[in-house]
Amino acid sequence: MLRLDEVTVEIAGVTVLRKVSLRVPPGGRIALIGRNGAGKTTTLRALMGLLPARHGTLAIDGRDCRDMPAHRRAALGVGYAPEERRLFGSFSVRQNILLPAEVLGLPEAEITRRVETMFDLLPELRELAPRRAAGLSGGQGKMVALGRAIMVGTRAILLDEPFQGLAPALALRYAEALLQLKSALPDVAILITESSPELLKPLVESTYVIERGEIAAA
Repeated sequence: MLRLDEVTVEIAGVTVLRKVSLRVPPGGRIALIGRNGAGKTTTLRALMGLLPARHGTLAIDGRDCRDMPAHRRAALGVGYAPEERRLFGSFSVRQNILLPAEVLGLPEAEITRRVETMFDLLPELRELAPRRAAGLSGGQGKMVALGRAIMVGTRAILLDEPFQGLAPALALRYAEALLQLKSALPDVAILITESSPELLKPLVESTYVIERGEIAAA
């Protein structure tokens, strides 16, 4: 489970999140909806440990992680696919996908098992594996970022605006992959941010709405 209780985050002295509380149960598929600048990305970055919370509680499976660095949260089984993808352009697709698992020091057999699970979910990445990430389209990069998140997301996966900028055909393929993910990894909690609730209706079970850094509805 992911849990935020009255989390407040400041950036450069400006309050961006104001007492945000939300829950993502094991196996839950939850959407966080809001306009650009509402606080969606900041919420995910706070959960991932990329931004410090000034007040409130953040917990992963009941374990307080407010002061825990990002790499330790990844080690707890939290995968993150940022909106801007953050791929290493000089690395191959395969190297980008393997990197977090190797940094965490996972056994080779476990890495191989996770790679095969990920390729079964995203078979197009098997074909792209030898290519340099710098040569990918934006949509292909989004798929690679999802595959990388799956590699470490054994408890939870955070997806930031995954459909933004995707062509309709690729958006449909991404949605299909998320539905397959639900079947293949039923215990993994998924939190997805998006500006349009219509895109996520078939994929999520419940929705939080964030406005000006505050949860406006759930």
